[in-house]
Amino acid sequence: MKLLNRIGGGGIWLLAAAAPAAAAELHIHFTALERILAEQVFTQEGRKYVQGGLSSRCSYAYLERPKIDELNGRLRIVARFSGRSARSFFGKCIGLGDSFDVTIAAAPAYQDGYVTLKHIEVASARDSVYIRRVRKALAASLARDFRYRIADDARTLLEPPPSKTAWRQELMSFQVTRIAVTPRAVVLTVEFQLAVK
Repeated sequence: MKLLNRIGGGGIWLLAAAAPAAAAELHIHFTALERILAEQVFTQEGRKYVQGGLSSRCSYAYLERPKIDELNGRLRIVARFSGRSARSFFGKCIGLGDSFDVTIAAAPAYQDGYVTLKHIEVASARDSVYIRRVRKALAASLARDFRYRIADDARTLLEPPPSKTAWRQELMSFQVTRIAVTPRAVVLTVEFQLAVK
């Protein structure tokens, strides 16, 4: 017997085999990961600022329009970088600015109920001292800011709200034992214990 169910707003599926210790595969499709990135990281009008902000005219750096796929068993995020390092003189910005695509490669990991990113590498076709600083800041920022609380979504799915029945379900434990990146999704192998009380 198999249980197939959906977590959240779509794109995340849970497939479990009925067994004494429930094991399941959780497929988080790239479209769902893009939405998670938008909600958690690219939060300022679809941008992720690593310097300045929406009100900064002359000195800023941000990423936008992230697209996720797989490359050699890792996540690949391609996004557009725009940056400017200038000063305001009589209402005009004087200085350098640039815009180009960056490619971010990362390995998903599981820690304390969260899916995170590790071994982050940021590359671009262009290179300079400024661009190298930008790449380093982006890697540190993504490692710090991307934290998807997968255990909470599992609890929401497996512990439905109380109903008119005389019993309830409680998630006793939840652990990710393996993570793989496929051409369409991040696949987590999970083990959990569910109690019916």
